[in-house]
Amino acid sequence: MTALKGPSKSPRQDPKRVPNQADYEALSQFRYLIRRFLEFSQDAAKAAGLTPRQHQALLAIRGYPGGGPVAVGDLAERLRLRHHTTVELVDRLSEAGLVERVLDPADQRRVLLKLTGLAADHLAELSAVHLDELSRIEPLLKQVLSRRSE
Repeated sequence: MTALKGPSKSPRQDPKRVPNQADYEALSQFRYLIRRFLEFSQDAAKAAGLTPRQHQALLAIRGYPGGGPVAVGDLAERLRLRHHTTVELVDRLSEAGLVERVLDPADQRRVLLKLTGLAADHLAELSAVHLDELSRIEPLLKQVLSRRSE
């Protein structure tokens, strides 16, 4: 499990660079678009009968690199949550019939998570509307990001 420990440092970063008005506008617009997307996502999850965190967990499990079952610790890292908080979330997902716990065949001490059919159905619906929303805001994101590469 590879953990990200804060902002990544780009070799192009100049610690002495002073941001100008265009930089502030680009950062502000980027954060605004992210917050709008997150608000959209939270509303869509609630409309589907899920909490935003449940939706995030289902997406993290389904979208985990390699596509196989995910360990609780890996899910905690992907959600940026503490292990015990993730265990409580998995308990609720399991009680709701959205996640199954299975023992890792290679290490019986390790519990892996996989989505149920119900979870897969919810996630497919939510992912379709999220992809539509991303398509809608993609030109705005590209515009903001292209300003940064100039």
